This record gives sequence, structure tokens and C-alpha cells, in this order.
Amino acid sequence: MTLPSILITGAAKRIGAEMARAFGRAGWHVVVHYGTSAEEAETLAATLPSAETIACDLNDAASAAAMVERLAGRLDDWRVLINSASVFVPDDVTELDLATNRQAMQINAQTPVVMAQTFLRSARALGGRRVIHVTDQKLENPNPDFFSYTMSKHALAATIPMLAIGAAREGDRIYGLAPGAILASHDQTEDETEVSHRLNPLGRKTGADEMAGAALFLAGGWLASGETLFIDSGQHLLTQPRDVIYLARGENAR
Repeated sequence: MTLPSILITGAAKRIGAEMARAFGRAGWHVVVHYGTSAEEAETLAATLPSAETIACDLNDAASAAAMVERLAGRLDDWRVLINSASVFVPDDVTELDLATNRQAMQINAQTPVVMAQTFLRSARALGGRRVIHVTDQKLENPNPDFFSYTMSKHALAATIPMLAIGAAREGDRIYGLAPGAILASHDQTEDETEVSHRLNPLGRKTGADEMAGAALFLAGGWLASGETLFIDSGQHLLTQPRDVIYLARGENAR
């Protein structure tokens, strides 16, 4: 394997798949992780110049760490890990749903951190290594909806500067990539998506290709370690009382 390698979790669909395509076009060997979307992962990998697929249940941090160890043992130039996979389940701010919270904290926060720690211990790369945690613009613009999801993304974001200070070696970089509303969520109609995705200072839809371009930029290590890029057309600069899914429906009050 002579190409630089990247592992993207949740790469079979949505933003993860867009990032996989961008890195593939840029000449990387792309490891497409999936949980249950085997068919989509294989179809995507077949379209890339150099790719492979790998399955792992991110509810199991030990299995995820073992996956990283196996890849580190055979990838000679593994430069980037992007933790993109997440669960986005609605729950209520007034009463914590423990099952929803456990799943969100495990998949969205704990497992990505374990994978990052294992990657930083084990991966070999020509030059520095990069960990990119996909977080959310809700870090700066929180609202009560999707309570456990938002809680988990705040937890993940908190690890970025800590990993940068304590786990990264010289030349490594730990980054955050915080998207806003980019793709349709849950039961959104096309009209609702069009409205909700323009609820930002620029009044424009943010494209998944912009997330992919930002990931490629961060892979170059141009920013100081510990930084987060917001790809949201300025949405994080607002104060929105509810998730844009509900704002687009006129549901401003709880």
C-alpha cells in the first residue's frame, strides 16, 4: 500500500460517503466503515480508485479499538481518522431517556475517543497523523431538541483540545469539524428541508461537498491542533430556540 490511507466511520451514506468520494478523487486509499449498510458500503467502495470496506458495531468500543489495531498493523501510511458516524435520535430535555442517552454517548462520544486514542498509539504515517471528530454547530448554538445527541457532541468536542495536548505526538493534529443543517433529517419533506437549511446568516444551503472540502483541508494539517471548523453558513452564530427541523414547521415553542 503506497497511497496515504484514511478511515472514515459511517462512510457508506450521507456526509461520510461524500467525504469518502472526495478523498478517493484526491488519491487516497479509503477505508469505508459501516455498521449495517454493507450493500451501500460495497457499492461506494467499488466506485473509488482505491478502497476497502470494514464492518464494526460502534456500540462496542473494544471491537472498534481492535479494528483500529488491525488496520494499523497493515497500513503503512495511515494518516487520517475521521469519526463521522453518529446517531441522531430525538429525546426530551425535561426527562432523560437513559437508553437513548447511553447509545448516543457510546456511538457519538466514547467510541470515537477510544478509536482516536488507539489510532494515536498505533498508526504509522509518513508525516503527522490527523484525527477529525465530526461534531455539530450546536456546540455554539444549542437548543433543547435532540438532547442526548447534543450532549454527546459536546462531550466529544471537549476531548479535542485534551487529545491535542496529551495524546498527540509532534506533527499530529486533532481537529473538530462542525456541520450545520446539510442533509434532510428524519421525516423532513423536501419543502421543509429547503426552508430549514436556509435558516442561517447567509440564507443559503450548505453542501455536503463543503464538508468534504473542509476535511481535505484539515487532512493537510494547516491549522493548529485543537481547532474546530464550522461548516454551516454561519448558523452557529445564531441563537435558535429549537432545532431547524421544527423551526421550518413553525414550531417555535415547546
